[in-house]
Amino acid sequence: MNRRNFLGNALVAGAGWSMLPRTGRADTAFRAADEKPALLGGSKAHPAGFPSWPVSDSAEAKALMDVLHSGSWGRLSGRVSSGFETEYAKRLGVAHTLAVSSGTSALYTMLGVVGIGPGDEVILPVYTFVATYNVVTLNYALPVLIDTDPETFQIDAGKIEAAVTRQTKVLMPVHIGGSPFEVDRVLAIAEKHRLPVIEDACQAHLAEWKGRKVGSFGLGGAFSFQSSKNLNCAEGGAITSNDGDFIRKCYSFHNQGQGDTSTSYTPGEGTRGSNLRLTEFQSALLLAQMTRLEQQARKRSKNADYLTRLFNEIPGISPARLYEGTTCSAYHLYMFRYDKAHFDGLSRERFMEALRAEGVYCSAGYGQMNRDAYVTGLATNRHYLKIYGEKAMKQWMERNHCPQNDLLTGEQAIWFTQTMLLGSKTDMEQIADAVRKIQTHAGALKK
Repeated sequence: MNRRNFLGNALVAGAGWSMLPRTGRADTAFRAADEKPALLGGSKAHPAGFPSWPVSDSAEAKALMDVLHSGSWGRLSGRVSSGFETEYAKRLGVAHTLAVSSGTSALYTMLGVVGIGPGDEVILPVYTFVATYNVVTLNYALPVLIDTDPETFQIDAGKIEAAVTRQTKVLMPVHIGGSPFEVDRVLAIAEKHRLPVIEDACQAHLAEWKGRKVGSFGLGGAFSFQSSKNLNCAEGGAITSNDGDFIRKCYSFHNQGQGDTSTSYTPGEGTRGSNLRLTEFQSALLLAQMTRLEQQARKRSKNADYLTRLFNEIPGISPARLYEGTTCSAYHLYMFRYDKAHFDGLSRERFMEALRAEGVYCSAGYGQMNRDAYVTGLATNRHYLKIYGEKAMKQWMERNHCPQNDLLTGEQAIWFTQTMLLGSKTDMEQIADAVRKIQTHAGALKK
């Protein structure tokens, strides 16, 4: 199931908690709302804590020891990585997977293979982790930032085409939080303008669009196995593709520009390469972690659906909407919008402070990348000025105006992490209870 099933049942704002009997929690919800918030001296709504991460047992220990005793620790001397690649490709329903050293490496490799360089433009969302931006600037190309659809937190596909120019060489949308972007619309734009799509699916393990796993729609997909991810080995990544020639070139790029014995590598085919290989130890961890992947995904989805049902009963709390084509979200993040107008004007920062005091960890998530000094400094970077000129870099700054993202990140967005969704049904109820307490006593919390 996915939370889209519950959106049609959302209560009319202001209907009150008298409608709560359909969750079976009316009396306890009312009592929780009347209790004093922890920030004002009351007891915590969620005192027990959430599941720790990562999850491991003897399977991981055996996998690591097997590699240790094999004497084959590196990619080029072992077989574990190729076994992981076969298994991961099978899980995602793609023809090929290439294991690499990180999700960033996956994106960087693919941009290298398609030949991105100075003078080129790459379209990406403004609401994303900075790695999506970094891989573009590492190639001295221009990152063109697209505004956010605030209801979904995803790239606004309706604003992509207007940003396409003759210099545009790649569309690189991101499945933010593990939920698919509007795949059909993005693919239609890409086809119209004959542009490759590289899916940044780093947060989206097992997410689906119309029953098909993300990472299988574009020329290639990038996944991350960094320690916070739903599938992790501390650091690692993968490239997925249904194009055999493309994945062969990716292998060459990530292996210092050299092919392997199983490919017909042609010297001189590429002019660049790097060492972005994954080790056998990391691949062994991933194979062990994958034994729990589907079960954990089902639990996150079930808890996210229930939490959305509870949140839809609280005016001023709006869970991120899933696009109609979404048949499964990975829920690496549970994202929602906070409207202070329904909390007596209580600021988002004070709301989050109160929520953390209740034992419910939360964060404001990504900021305004287009306004960050790290990004705006590109306009005065001496290499970029040499390549593009001062006038073009000023125009680039103007193109990156993203008003919807400014509103979302400045006042509304709040995140929960995927580990919280590995808790119990009671955990989800206590999260909602914490929000109700804060709403009831918002006036006092403002003082």
